[in-house]
Amino acid sequence: MKRLLKHLKKYTLESILAPLFKLFEAALELIVPLVVAVIIDDAIGGGDKGYAVILSLVLVLLGLIGLGFSVVAQYCAAKASVGFITSVRTSLFSHLQTLSYSDVDRIGTSTMITRMTTDANILQTGLNLSLRLLSRSPIVVFGAMIMAFTIDSYAGCIFAAAIPLLSVIVFGIMIITMPMYKRVQGGVDKILGRTRENLAGVRVIRAFGKEDDEFERFKEENSLLTKQQKRVGHISALMNPLTYAIINLALILLIDVGALRVNSGNLTQGEVIALYNYMSQILIELIKLANLIITITKALASASRISSVFDITPTQAFGDRTKGVDNTPAVDFNNVSLSYNGGENSISGISFKAEQGETVGIIGGTGSGKSTLVNLISRFYDATDGEIYLFGAPIKEYTKSALTSKIGVVPQKAVLFSGTIRDNMRWGNPDAKDEEIMAALKIAQAEGVARDKGGLDGKVEAGGKNFSGGQRQRLTIARALVSDPDILILDDSASALDFATDAALRAAIKELKNKTVFIVSQRASSVMYADKIIVLDDGECVDIGTHEELIARSPIYKEIYESQYKKEAAV
Repeated sequence: MKRLLKHLKKYTLESILAPLFKLFEAALELIVPLVVAVIIDDAIGGGDKGYAVILSLVLVLLGLIGLGFSVVAQYCAAKASVGFITSVRTSLFSHLQTLSYSDVDRIGTSTMITRMTTDANILQTGLNLSLRLLSRSPIVVFGAMIMAFTIDSYAGCIFAAAIPLLSVIVFGIMIITMPMYKRVQGGVDKILGRTRENLAGVRVIRAFGKEDDEFERFKEENSLLTKQQKRVGHISALMNPLTYAIINLALILLIDVGALRVNSGNLTQGEVIALYNYMSQILIELIKLANLIITITKALASASRISSVFDITPTQAFGDRTKGVDNTPAVDFNNVSLSYNGGENSISGISFKAEQGETVGIIGGTGSGKSTLVNLISRFYDATDGEIYLFGAPIKEYTKSALTSKIGVVPQKAVLFSGTIRDNMRWGNPDAKDEEIMAALKIAQAEGVARDKGGLDGKVEAGGKNFSGGQRQRLTIARALVSDPDILILDDSASALDFATDAALRAAIKELKNKTVFIVSQRASSVMYADKIIVLDDGECVDIGTHEELIARSPIYKEIYESQYKKEAAV
């Protein structure tokens, strides 16, 4: 919680003024029953209409002043809560950007989205109501009790007995429901994850006719969440009827005692009305407080969930190196292994060197560890065993910006962002000129794509949905080239291209000087002209060599090559 409260420091003044002006409003509200008592006993009882009019105007004035105090309090509370949650979201988003792939895998995408949206909204509402009501309601409740004692100590005992009993109910329900609300929010995470998965894979679901199965799975998880919400809702729902019952019993007792004391001359009619009004104020404020407690309980649960993300320390630490060592291999793997989150090794004992300017092909069957290997080069993950050297220095010694500038990555899934083609191309180099962008598009065989979409100002929808798969792949390759990296990683990034375009792309990339290129592919045709080919099988490097060498001595590579070329010949 301390980590979150620091975001409220910029709004310290508003956080003080909001409850302060609510206290002023509460003080005025406590004066009103006394004025009403004077109107009844002195003005109306004495037949002085002028005095009654003056006191009525005093009530109107108190109401107007109270309204002004309330408006100021509302404004300050809104400004503080909105500013606070804006700062929290910004900081949370920035923190998430520092997490490694392993951290993100462990947390889960749906969980992060829930923290940024639902939990943040609940926390904002809780803070807003707390600033306005958390101090006001108790002041009105205990102030009404004190005022009741000043009117009549005997009647005040009724207040003194009712308030502790009400407090036990309110805070008891809060203690019971707080952990239950945490479980409910956990259920929301699961529902969000299920919904996200179904929306992302809707074409596959329909292609296999699995709509009914997915609906049943969603229905089952949603029913579980509904049961949890009902359970906590049933307990929370007890608050209002229990508080109403106690307050109404206290009112009945108060009227009964008040009537007897009026008859005995110990109380006036106006004082009984004042006591009734104070009890009504307590009823209203306790109902507000009861609802506020429920909101605060939810907010605290959400705050705890957001804090838990902040508590995650990034597992990756970067050094201060910006340059490598001259005349050294671009990439050097020394007995490298990786296991995801402590499971079995995805790759084991990988050792190879890629010289500067070399083109390295990586081939293997599905699940052989091809993407895992190149993810280690770009340091999306850290090796669990072994050492990786980049330009002669351990990869962990480089700054994050140095790695980003040296390595250009084209991932398996081509992702573009909403904006223009120019905006997307400048991700790697914000200062890139149009000529540089067009040169990169030419190498990536994407000149025609840009031209057909209206040039560099052509619109790109979120995710690049207005482009075909092959167009997206070519644009993402161009985006990586614009940054002019020393190492270019193409992770199966030409799978949607036809053979002619793929061949033209590889030929254009081969013309690039002093760039080390890693081509990950399941196509033998994509890697056969590489200077060096790494053959992976079940996470292990089974052979390294040129196409001719591997054809002669590697059964796995030969099988991949012949199976593909026989199929092509048959077609």
